[in-house]
Amino acid sequence: MRIRVTGLRGTGAEVPLVYAGVCSHAPGITGRADQADPGVRAAFVEALDGMRTAIEESGAEAIVVVAAEHFANFFMDNMPAFAMGMADHYDGPIEDPDWLGIPKFRAPGDRDLSGRLVAEVMQTVDVAYSEEWLFDHGIAVPLSFLTPDFDLPVVPVNVNCQGPPLTPLHRAWAFGEALRRAADAVPERIALVGTGGISHWPATPDSGKINEPWDRDFLDRWCRNDRDALLDYDDLQVYADAGQGGFEIRTFLTVSAAAAGAPGTVHFYAPIPIFAVGCTVADYRLT
Repeated sequence: MRIRVTGLRGTGAEVPLVYAGVCSHAPGITGRADQADPGVRAAFVEALDGMRTAIEESGAEAIVVVAAEHFANFFMDNMPAFAMGMADHYDGPIEDPDWLGIPKFRAPGDRDLSGRLVAEVMQTVDVAYSEEWLFDHGIAVPLSFLTPDFDLPVVPVNVNCQGPPLTPLHRAWAFGEALRRAADAVPERIALVGTGGISHWPATPDSGKINEPWDRDFLDRWCRNDRDALLDYDDLQVYADAGQGGFEIRTFLTVSAAAAGAPGTVHFYAPIPIFAVGCTVADYRLT
């Protein structure tokens, strides 16, 4: 069901951001689903179903997905700190569907909505935009659970978590604040979802290693929406403690900033080594 509040500006009254949450996006979640502990995986999928239900019940008319892109669309010849999609549709997955466990799909976009969001974000944060974007697992895996029919318009967002110099954490925070302002300025009801891992070492000999104490400490800071604590990370120490995958905390921080101090709840967290990441589902209680 799609809901629009009408009455102002002729095109509908602005409504605040209706949902803000985060979840994991590792390719093993779908590609190696049958190799995980069945009980743990079932609890994880149940939490993802709960996130899908919460987004549906919010009346969201579009979902903004903040992800860490994996050199599928952006490479070192052109690596923006922030990028947003601005297309009518998006195809995926870019990976082998048999390997990822997700068939080829076409997700709807909303070029007009994206353009308005980009224009508002640009008032305070420089952001690149793209009319061509192929979804890799960073967006395809979450969407396969949250919009399994691929029927909810998507605005993809990339924060540079992969190509040094990485987007500074305080700039990711400023970007989240800009996204919140943009979402609040349009008549469409916007859901915001950040995706990534917390500690993980993908595509290395340490793949499958997970630093659970580090993850739980980060999630405690995230739930408290403690800006100072969330920005008190050094990339060299993150690399040592949480692997290069830990750089993806930028997507979680973006959502924290957009939530504007709202308290958060972790609905699921568990290290699942066969998925190579501590799997997470969490959201903020927006008012």
